[in-house]
Amino acid sequence: MSVQTPTKGQLREIGGDLGFDMTEEEVEVYQSEFAGVRFVYDRLDRLPDYLPPVKYPRTPGHRPSGAENPYGAWYVKTEVKGASRGKLKGKRVVLKDTIALAGVPMMDGASVLEGYVPDTDATVVTRILDAAGTIVGKAVCEYFSFSSSGHTSVTGVVESPLKPGYTPGGSSTGSAVLVAAGEVDMALGGDQAGSIRIPSACCGLVGLKPTWGLIPYTGIVSSEFNIDHTGPMTRTVADNALLLEVLAGPDGIDTRMSTPAPRTHRYTGALDRGVEGMRLAVIEEGFGWPASMPEVDATVRDAARRFAKLGAEVETVSFPWHRDAFIAWMGFALDGYYTNLLVGNGFGTNHGGLYLTSLNDKLAGWRRRANEIPYNLRFGMLSGEYMKRHHQGHYYCKAHNLARQAAEAYNRLLEDYDAMIMPTALKRSRPYPPQPFSVADTVSMALENIENTCPFNLTHHPAITIPAGIFDGCPIGMMLVGRHYDEPTLYRAAHAFEQGVDWTAISVDPG
Repeated sequence: MSVQTPTKGQLREIGGDLGFDMTEEEVEVYQSEFAGVRFVYDRLDRLPDYLPPVKYPRTPGHRPSGAENPYGAWYVKTEVKGASRGKLKGKRVVLKDTIALAGVPMMDGASVLEGYVPDTDATVVTRILDAAGTIVGKAVCEYFSFSSSGHTSVTGVVESPLKPGYTPGGSSTGSAVLVAAGEVDMALGGDQAGSIRIPSACCGLVGLKPTWGLIPYTGIVSSEFNIDHTGPMTRTVADNALLLEVLAGPDGIDTRMSTPAPRTHRYTGALDRGVEGMRLAVIEEGFGWPASMPEVDATVRDAARRFAKLGAEVETVSFPWHRDAFIAWMGFALDGYYTNLLVGNGFGTNHGGLYLTSLNDKLAGWRRRANEIPYNLRFGMLSGEYMKRHHQGHYYCKAHNLARQAAEAYNRLLEDYDAMIMPTALKRSRPYPPQPFSVADTVSMALENIENTCPFNLTHHPAITIPAGIFDGCPIGMMLVGRHYDEPTLYRAAHAFEQGVDWTAISVDPG
């Protein structure tokens, strides 16, 4: 790649797009000045990129099919071994296919990234391998992670391992399915609106969206810098806490981490303390959304009451800000997602950290395969471009400000309570509609179930989902939300419930 001096025609065209009326003299001066600074780009081309080193050997792996991939959840199978001793010794870990694993293909569910192979490892990859974990592959995710169901990846529909033909949730779809099916011990997901918590809820797993920045996002495809999170998905609370112990803490690269960096914890140390003396707030506005399924609401209310039997003080609290926090996320995310991922080629500008130059270059060509983009993402792109052209970032700016106000409101509530409780997903898993999916089905399935989860991407509070019960063979998730960097309290409550309640025996008839 080399930078050429623009022609006069190119400068006139660009000037016209920018609204400039330029004289011939202007054009000549600008062309001459650009020729004078072209040496900068020539020198940049000659300098090697500065990427984190790759520590452990690996092979590209292979694309499984048929009997080797019964739920459509694998993108690539491989085996990358790390240190010989560590906390994750013997653990098989799969990565959401947004996480860079050098030398192994990465697609983010999108045909426009077909053939892309990262040239470095994400920080979380190195930490898993340093802790003696074995990375066994990449899990299918939704097309550019813009769906909460499981139906938009270019590799095909992903099915629930608990009920074939049912939705497993998304966008960390394959990560949840492979853990629930017992094919791996642990998974890493990504979460901008609920994409760890929703599939974990649908598949009966424990899924944590940690405090923003607690786990470095270095080397992971960004949807929008301010709401990007990565976190663990496991079958048990203990495994979840163990994986967070390995992943948490600054890497000196990701600027999402606050300065000075907060203290991390031995998260497994909080597990056996019980909930005696804890105060839990059941958030009334987390129930009874227009899209809420009655059996989901009834099951989570029943589960919340069981905390009282375990020794906690449980109160129902009205908190109207919760509904407006969802509105703020919507105003923020539609503009931000489009601008960051598709205008900014996955990184945008004006923030620090690692930029994957090779990924930027690959994403820059998305228009060549634009007709392969699914309907839900087309809607998001059209909405983002419409708002950009006609409202010039007004609502993005206002939503940014309201995010601070929402965070402050939640913080005030959490001065009186140790955690908040509400349903994770408003709907349980259910059958896919007939294929091929209509435009309406594709869009509606992609945008559902985020009402309770997305506010905490915006306010950056940690949130964990645990299975609370089951209805018609489909797990129902309960979400606990805590203070910033207070993941130990969430694990304490989640583990007490897991050990004290058999969620598989809870099936509440809402009638």
